[in-house]
Parts: sequence; structure tokens; C-alpha cells
Amino acid sequence: MRVQLVRAWPGRCETTEVEVPEGACVGDALRATGWRCEPPFVGLAIFGQLADASTRLQDGDRVELLRPLQLDPKEARRRRAEARKRTA
Repeated sequence: MRVQLVRAWPGRCETTEVEVPEGACVGDALRATGWRCEPPFVGLAIFGQLADASTRLQDGDRVELLRPLQLDPKEARRRRAEARKRTA
């Protein structure tokens, strides 16, 4: 089965596809690409849903290597709301 792996940095994104056997897990796909979940990456997801190296894959899955949040989502919303108030 084919799975896609994605990792991104500010201003840059890398994507690759690999062929893995039925029953493969995220760790198998990472090994097939030579990628590792090490800094700056802190987590894994499949189509945005948290996963780990032992999570089983399905054909067509997209494995994402995640970086830490740079800003708390609540704080980002608060800042956008304040900016809208100043321009209104």
C-alpha cells in the first residue's frame, strides 16, 4: 500500500510517498524514508489525528511529522480579535 509522508519547516515543506506492506505501521513508513521524529519534530499525525509509531496505516494515509506550536491557539485568537477592534 502507498502512504504519503509530510514534514514542514517555516517556508519549506517536504513530501514523499512510500510503498509499505499491508499491516505496516507509522514507524515502518518512517524507516522506509529514513526520516525520524526528532527535533524540531515532536509528534506524529495521520490526516491531522494524533498517532504514534505503532499506529497501523491504511492505503492512502498521509503521515505528518508535527512541530511544536509557536503560539497557543487561544492567544492567537485573542490577538486577532484585538487587532480587529483597533482597525474597526
